[in-house]
Order: sequence, then structure tokens, then C-alpha cells
Amino acid sequence: MLRLIATRAALGVLTLLAVSALIFICTQILPGDVASAVLGQQATPEALKVFRQELGLDQPAYIRYFSWLLGVLHGDFGRALTNQRDIVEELWPRFVNTLFLACYAALLAVPLGVGLGILSALREGKLSDRISNILTLIAISVPEFFVGYILIILFAIDLAWFPSLATVFEGMGAGERLYVATLPAVTLVLVVTAHMLRMTRSSVLSIMSTPYVEMAFLKGLTRSRVVARHALPNAAGPIISVVALDLAYLVVGVVVVENVFVYPGVGQYMVDAVSKRDVPVVQACGLVFAAVFVSLNTMADILAIL
Repeated sequence: MLRLIATRAALGVLTLLAVSALIFICTQILPGDVASAVLGQQATPEALKVFRQELGLDQPAYIRYFSWLLGVLHGDFGRALTNQRDIVEELWPRFVNTLFLACYAALLAVPLGVGLGILSALREGKLSDRISNILTLIAISVPEFFVGYILIILFAIDLAWFPSLATVFEGMGAGERLYVATLPAVTLVLVVTAHMLRMTRSSVLSIMSTPYVEMAFLKGLTRSRVVARHALPNAAGPIISVVALDLAYLVVGVVVVENVFVYPGVGQYMVDAVSKRDVPVVQACGLVFAAVFVSLNTMADILAIL
């Protein structure tokens, strides 16, 4: 068991290393010139040459990659091209904001999605099960930005219950932060809960067709007892994987939601960097998202094995 867990953990590290190389390659093959984009069209050839030397663009790509990777391993993501600030100092508070929003949404979505999924499995084929299937299918099909704008129209403009802009800042109280981040959190909850509900229901129902569950029914046990004591523990592996994927989505997939609500997280920071062609910031944000996604999936694999 320990060897299997160590193997999965090592595969997670190798996956993250491969993703880091892919992020670096993708940012390097983008069309256009970084120096020209930063300095502008009025830059002289001499200024462009000096700026490329400062960025290390005159060195081979593999040397730049290993230099960047070595800096990342030491906690140094470099400096932003637009304002020459340390990326870690800019990224860390935004990452905390993104984690806060993801945890806020997860505290609502995980018990709601798993609980409703088990309830749908208990009431398979009944009216409540059919209604939940229709509603979750609609929620999955609608894009996040559309859900966000609908919530803004209803609860920020028409009813004026919540602010339309989720502006949080350092030193803000926990209650006020929860209030401001409610609309983006609900947007994430609606999408994630629907996916989690459908996958939990499918996992439980797939176990319900096995022979040992049929034997439990033949012994006279009630459906709720069979689901809770026999089906659910054996469906825990797929449910853990689904929950981990959805938790990763809450951190990685917030880019659109953060931009809709102007939430100061990593997603908005990355979009701003893309618009300004700030390649080091894009690389840092992409690597942070990849690290969160790979870590959660590796943890899900290990928990499913256990």
C-alpha cells in the first residue's frame, strides 16, 4: 500500500514537471515579440536589444526554462514586466482571495451535491429524482458567466441585496468578506453542485446493481439502509474523485467568474497579464493553477486507494 501511494505521489510530481514545461513552451511560442509589446512601437532597436538581454531572451530556450524552474523551486517567480514588482508579492494575496472564494463555495457545494445525489439515488425514478435530473442538466449546460450576469441582474440590480462587484481587500472583516463574495460563490455552487449530484447519483446506482446489494434486499433490508450501509461505502472512491475534481475546478475554473464580478483573485490577475503580454505573470499563474489541480487529483487517487 505504501509503495502504491508513493508511486502515485511521484507520478503527481512528474505530471507537474511536465505541465511546467508545457506552460513554458506555450508562452514562448506565442506570436509577436514580448519586448516590442512591453516597450511599445516607438522603442528603438538599441532599447529592444538591451531589454531582450535583461529578460534573457538572447539565451537558448532550454537554458531559460531551467533557470525559470530553478527560481520557482526556490520560491522566486521573477518580476512582472509591466511594473517590475515581485510576482510572489503580487500573487500571494490574490491566491488567498481565490482560496477564500473556493472554500466558501466548497462548504456549500460539497454537502449539497453529495447529499442531494444520495437522496436522488434513494428516490430513483420518482418525481423528485426526475426534477433534479432536469435542473442539474440545465445548470451544467449554462455557462458560468451567464449565470453570474443573471444573478447580478436579480440580486444586485433588481433586489439590491448584494453588491454587483465583489471587491475585497486586506483587513476586511470576515462577515463583510462573506457578504461581498456571496454572488460569485453562488455562481460556482450552482455549476459544481449539479455535476457533483449527477456523479454521486450515478456512482451509488452503479453499486446498487451488484449481486451483494441484491442479496441485502433479499434479506429484507430497507432501501435507505442498503444505500447507507452497503452501497455508499463502496461508492466512496468515485465520489471522492468527483469531489476532488470539482474542488480543483473551484480554484482553477474561477477565471471567468472572477472577471464577471471583478474579484481580485489569481484568475483576474492572469487575464490582466495576458492583455498586457506579461509572460512571467502568465507563467506563474498557470503553474499555480496546475499545482492545485495536480495536487488535488493526486490526493483523490491516494484517498480512493485507501
